[in-house]
Amino acid sequence: MPSSVRLGTKLETRLERPARRTGRPKSLYTRRAVKEFLDEQEDYLIAIQRLEENVPSIPLEKVLDNLNLRCQA
Repeated sequence: MPSSVRLGTKLETRLERPARRTGRPKSLYTRRAVKEFLDEQEDYLIAIQRLEENVPSIPLEKVLDNLNLRCQA
């Protein structure tokens, strides 16, 4: 679905640089930036939700054991 975004002069200039250097379209970098922002925002909102639910914490040792990540020294 097409979208339209208005960028300021500075952002537009910054977006043009990698596009020119790589020969790739600005839309590629715009999509990547939006996706990265949304991924981080979704993670943040999940973390806030978990904090608000007061879910008990899990000790690190238990996490390491459950994921078989114990160091074998």
